[in-house]
Amino acid sequence: MTAIFFATDVHGSDICWKKFVNAGKFYEADIIVLGGDMTGKAIVPIIHQGGDTYKAVLLEQESILRGEEEVEEMVQSIKSRGYYPYRTTPDEVAELSATPGRVDEIFASEVLKTAEQWLAYADEKLEGTGIRCYVAPGNDDMFELDDLISTSKHVQLVEGQVVELDKHHEMISSGWSNITPWHTYREEDEEKLRARYDAMLPKLKNPRNSVFNLHVPPYGCNLDEVPELTEDLRPKHAGRSLVPVGSHAVREVIDEYQPLVGLFGHIHEGKGVMRLGRTLCINPGSMYEQGRLLGALVNLARNKVKRYILTTG
Repeated sequence: MTAIFFATDVHGSDICWKKFVNAGKFYEADIIVLGGDMTGKAIVPIIHQGGDTYKAVLLEQESILRGEEEVEEMVQSIKSRGYYPYRTTPDEVAELSATPGRVDEIFASEVLKTAEQWLAYADEKLEGTGIRCYVAPGNDDMFELDDLISTSKHVQLVEGQVVELDKHHEMISSGWSNITPWHTYREEDEEKLRARYDAMLPKLKNPRNSVFNLHVPPYGCNLDEVPELTEDLRPKHAGRSLVPVGSHAVREVIDEYQPLVGLFGHIHEGKGVMRLGRTLCINPGSMYEQGRLLGALVNLARNKVKRYILTTG
């Protein structure tokens, strides 16, 4: 029997990444899989106010920091919530406001610097454990991340690949999504998504005994529901109106090939488990801003899912 721990959408949360790396040992899993969206979304400036005083605004709450100890506490809070702390000055803030391209450069630099630290942490913790770690960057992850992951000793980039989990089970992986309102890095129309999956599927020896690790959930499966948005991207009816936003291409390949398991993410509030035919579909959800790692532990027997459980830690 092979045990897989799956998590997704950690979005730059330092504490969630560390929990993920250590989850294999904690849950006695043979394999850990991160289903996409590894990196965070924004920088939080820590602005020098003179002397030993700094100012930071995190989640709309302004904090005045006095001394290095308080600054370091704020740095850790920012990292845990999935953002990137950046020490700066009022003059640099004014300069960056006038040159937004420079902000993009700083953001990319902070993303890659943090990812490099994360990979070093994973290589240290996974050394000698025999636990395999697979990652397929998600739609929010910049392409430069791929080359960085490829340098890791223990974290394997599996986008577009067929991976042998054991002698009975294989896995296909892709972090790409269908089109979103946010214009992220890795999204494309349904036809191209289907072509992306079709490039992997013929390489499977036995699709019905496989795991489909695809970042976006199947359309209309109850794991893909989000609040309906207005044209200016505000929730309709105070967020009470829910609509499916999953992928039709993913739904097609699940319905057609009926793998043992489908592992999904992307929709943070879509936590749940359901079956499409014989396929066990899992979206563990995401609570990265709270520093909580949501996951799923799946035990595979030769032709079936022996057991599974959703986890919170």
